[in-house]
Amino acid sequence: MKLLHSARNSNPYKKSCYMLFKYAIWLSISLYFLSSFLITRHTTTISTTTISRSKPSRALMAENPHLDSSARAKFNGMKIYVYDLPPQFNSDWLKNERCSRHLFASEVAIHRAVLSSEVRTFDPWQADLFFVPVYVSCNFSEVNGFPAIGHARALIASAIQHLSSDLPFWNHSRGSDHVFVASHDFGSCFHSMEDMAVSEGIPEVLRNSIILQTFGVKGKHPCQEVENVVVPPYISPESVANTLEASPVTGRRDIFAFFRGKMEVHPKNVSGRYYSKRVRTTILRKYGNDRRFYLRRHRFAGYQSEIARSKFCLCPLGWAPWSPRLVESVALGCVPVIIADGIRLPFPSAVPWAEISLTVAEADVGKLGGILAHVAATNLTAIQRNLWDPRARKALLFDDTVSEGDATWQVLIALSGKLDRSHRRSRVSTE
Repeated sequence: MKLLHSARNSNPYKKSCYMLFKYAIWLSISLYFLSSFLITRHTTTISTTTISRSKPSRALMAENPHLDSSARAKFNGMKIYVYDLPPQFNSDWLKNERCSRHLFASEVAIHRAVLSSEVRTFDPWQADLFFVPVYVSCNFSEVNGFPAIGHARALIASAIQHLSSDLPFWNHSRGSDHVFVASHDFGSCFHSMEDMAVSEGIPEVLRNSIILQTFGVKGKHPCQEVENVVVPPYISPESVANTLEASPVTGRRDIFAFFRGKMEVHPKNVSGRYYSKRVRTTILRKYGNDRRFYLRRHRFAGYQSEIARSKFCLCPLGWAPWSPRLVESVALGCVPVIIADGIRLPFPSAVPWAEISLTVAEADVGKLGGILAHVAATNLTAIQRNLWDPRARKALLFDDTVSEGDATWQVLIALSGKLDRSHRRSRVSTE
């Protein structure tokens, strides 16, 4: 230090260099702290499109860049975090194109729509609800081509194990604010046969969560003893639009009563179970030779054009009460005739089911001809007027992105009524 001191005093030129060096150091330090301050004050300017971390930092997370405050307000300010799970839980299944198109594909459609929706948050610490995107319905049987869901319970358990070990939010609420989709026959029981579904029940790990499921009945049932929202089966909006372009809802309807699908001549199959509780067999036996009824047992790729030509479309139960025909009938302007005792229908606050459909008891299916003839002679025109309101059609179809009134919009409306299950909101209210 003495040497440095004496050198500075003995040489004015060196003294000036030293002073300039000291000021440069001071200015660099000042700029460093100023830039740090500005960054911490303006973290929301960081692009969110590249953030996809398994353990997200609170400081680096930002809100959905497509946020619309008015739309957010319609959902009670709800924010949903979508888990970014490894591909074996979802995207790997999309290698089969059927995965995103078949009647159970609402699990794919809802996931895709929520990803780009106004309610999505990239910050899990700000989330009210957590969406868990596991596709369990895309494992198609090589024997008959139908979805095989025997792997569903293990796949979901594995996903929960992954997300609960990676992030704390499942453990915070024991899953009560986590949302899953179960879009197959008996929903969260994950089985296509009711007796087996009832026997196995809902997996223990899901019993505290929210399930979006196609299955729903009035009264108690083991497969809906969980917080749930009944959603419609998936029907492609593109296929509906193409059919309506060729056959508008107000066009000619030359088929009185229509049904195409499985109708067993001998309803007791090899498993010993009676398919459709014998309802479809009764329809075939009673009305197979009735010229008013257009009944077909075999598949036909252009069947939507037949629906668009029909006045009444029969929607009897199969193994489960619900049917894709419910959605297709409404979407294509054919009055759905619901034959499934005790069924709970999707989105009753948005779809006026009593005004656009008929309900016939399973025990009265033998009287179907007289019932439909009476309606045709009295109030069919009024029912069709209500049915052809495009809002009912829109509420049952899943658009690629959330649009006001579509099926995913209705899901979000339903979820926004369940925010009392949010761990974050309950924590905030007690602070």
